Amino acid sequence: MNAKVARRDCRLAVTTPYSRGLTNSPSRRASQPVLLALRARSRRLFSTSTAFRQHDSVADGGRSVEDMERVVRDAKQRFRDTLPKNYLDEQEYALYERLYGPPLRETAPEDVGIPMHAEPGSAIKGTVLRPLDHGELDHVASTAAHEAAIVGPAPGYVDMVARSQREHDALQRLANDFEAAQRNRQPTEDEVAHAGEADGTEETTVPDWLEPEPDEGRRLSGEARRFHEYTLKGRFHGSPVELTLPRAELTDPIRELLDRSHLKHVKEAAEAAFGGRGLPTSPATPESVRNGRMGGVGLAPDQRHMTEIEADAFIASYLPPAYATVMSVLREVRRRAGRRWIQPRLKQGGLSVLDAGAGGAGLIAWEQIVRAEWDVLKEAGEVSGQPPQGKKTVIAASDRLRHRIKTFLDDTTFLPRLPDYEHSGDMRGQHIDAGDQRQSRKTFDVIIASHLFLKEKQDHYRQAVLNNLWSLLSKDGGVLVVVEKAHPRGFEAVAHVRDTVLNHFLLPPSGQSRVGIDDFNPAFHRELEAGQILAPCTSHGSCPMYVEEGKSKGRKDYCHFHQRFARPKFYSAMLGASAGTQGDVEFSYVTFQRGVAKAGSLSGAEATAKALEGYEMSSEGPDMKSLPRVVLPPLKRKGHVTLDVCTPEGKMERWTVPKSFSKLAYHDARKSQWGDLWALGAKTRVPRNVRLGSGAEEGKKRAADDKKPRRVEIAMDGGRIPAKDRKPKSKEAKKRDLMRDLFAAEAVEERLIEREMDEEDVSEAAVEGGRDVAGR
Repeated sequence: MNAKVARRDCRLAVTTPYSRGLTNSPSRRASQPVLLALRARSRRLFSTSTAFRQHDSVADGGRSVEDMERVVRDAKQRFRDTLPKNYLDEQEYALYERLYGPPLRETAPEDVGIPMHAEPGSAIKGTVLRPLDHGELDHVASTAAHEAAIVGPAPGYVDMVARSQREHDALQRLANDFEAAQRNRQPTEDEVAHAGEADGTEETTVPDWLEPEPDEGRRLSGEARRFHEYTLKGRFHGSPVELTLPRAELTDPIRELLDRSHLKHVKEAAEAAFGGRGLPTSPATPESVRNGRMGGVGLAPDQRHMTEIEADAFIASYLPPAYATVMSVLREVRRRAGRRWIQPRLKQGGLSVLDAGAGGAGLIAWEQIVRAEWDVLKEAGEVSGQPPQGKKTVIAASDRLRHRIKTFLDDTTFLPRLPDYEHSGDMRGQHIDAGDQRQSRKTFDVIIASHLFLKEKQDHYRQAVLNNLWSLLSKDGGVLVVVEKAHPRGFEAVAHVRDTVLNHFLLPPSGQSRVGIDDFNPAFHRELEAGQILAPCTSHGSCPMYVEEGKSKGRKDYCHFHQRFARPKFYSAMLGASAGTQGDVEFSYVTFQRGVAKAGSLSGAEATAKALEGYEMSSEGPDMKSLPRVVLPPLKRKGHVTLDVCTPEGKMERWTVPKSFSKLAYHDARKSQWGDLWALGAKTRVPRNVRLGSGAEEGKKRAADDKKPRRVEIAMDGGRIPAKDRKPKSKEAKKRDLMRDLFAAEAVEERLIEREMDEEDVSEAAVEGGRDVAGR
């Protein structure tokens, strides 16, 4: 009798008319009793012969690897990519991570079918499987209350049958949590109107599965056990490295818009707008033309005129790589700015964002960041409901482009160009058209400036764009993001913006102005204010890759980063038939925060020295914005790893982490990636030579000074006349010069021979004349 009771308790009631995994078609309904009986018999055999013996072996402490693998496989099959709290022990959880990786999150009641049913206490008719004495099942049409009486204390809202006592306990706990949450939930508007108690208050109860676990008993994930804490905090890429574009917010709306046109025509328009095959002037530059044209984007969102097919080509070819670029940068900004910057603003109603140059992709990326931070606040029980929308603004000058973008951007303001408040707010009374009252000035908490500076050829034009963006940025912690293409010209545009902001906009880290009080002139100097660089630079000094201003000829080393992303099918069609589903976009960027000074009292040399020693065993954590950043892919060799880092001192160095230095540091160094911050130190450091090239105007002078003059001597008339200095020539030019020299030498030799022959003739004639005179 006890075995029957145990088998009955291990099975939860099914409240839906059909069991999970069966279709609702009429042809299947007749065979359901047979299928359910066969399925119940197999589960009964499993529960009696396997589950209980496995449970007893676990209790006794003697279990084999096969038993643990069976439990882990059942957990993966039952709960998919989630896992209930404390469902597996340490050994089983380690095996689970080794086989399937860490679970995405903790199992929620909706993962086991709870939201598919009605509220507790409602009479829902369903099919209940009642176990009989002979091991068979009887189908009983019953209400939820009747089903609760069969299974025990659980109300029976779980749409699956437990196969072991462990699954029964987990599902029972989820059902109890759902019942408690429903019991304490806020009534709906219809219920309030029906009861006549519309008081307007709202109370939310956070379920137990959303409450953060205590730090003492928290189970660490696989990466947290394998990597150092500061290594995980300093990562540039997420996990996984490949970025997936949001389907509902981006790819699906673009795919619906492109259904109106043939992709062949869209591809032709994209190649015409973005530089030909492979789209070299789009945000993602193909590797084959990376060293060729180094201009800006071919089709910008602030272009006033676009045809219908050009607008389709823009959303198909521009938005996917632009989203991957901005998302990678904003994710790093979120890590370095910290939760103290974004979470209080979210609680107050959201942030105002300006997308200037990304064509709406920046706003979609920002919504992903907001949703992630909002989920963190919800898990902590500080907020509830949906995240605030904030104020979203995008630059889109063309009407055709604006009509397409607004299909997937809700509550968004569209502007044809950047607002210009440089001459309006503080100029009251100083101009004739200024007016008596100060005009309101709109500011933004986040400004995403994508591909705005490289298209400006003159420096003073870039300065005007930067002044305008800075005037639009909020003085209370506003963040400015500057992104350009990853080639020497794009890096130089970003570096010029960086130097301008540091030297003319922000106070030095010491807090003392670079211009004295007596030398300050409001007509030429700007009043400096507090601020900092969030990423990627960890130094506020001069950039080691941008020593001299302006363009540099032959530059090989420049600061840039990359982001891998999954290409949608329509974007792969724009690139050609040979393009796969995995894309990679490279970019140069810099981010500033206005009104917040850089924390920390260590100088650049002191921060570099402490980072070289490493924080592996340090009791005091490092300032993540004062750590060296890996600016090139690590060089992994046998027994050691070499990292090319940009130090807080503002120098390029090569750090070596051998296996003898630290086992954990060597392991993390081998797993480090391009763009990470490094906190575990190194054994040796040497300066790294940066290939900066030469200035465009000094190229000829440098070639003349560094190289020895090449002289060619040609023998003429028995003397040696040096020829002019000449540059190295091609083989064809050398052949032509050699043939010309040979023909010239032959001509000289022929003239010499003719002269000798003439002299011989003259001498012979003189001799003959003397003979004639003597004979006479």
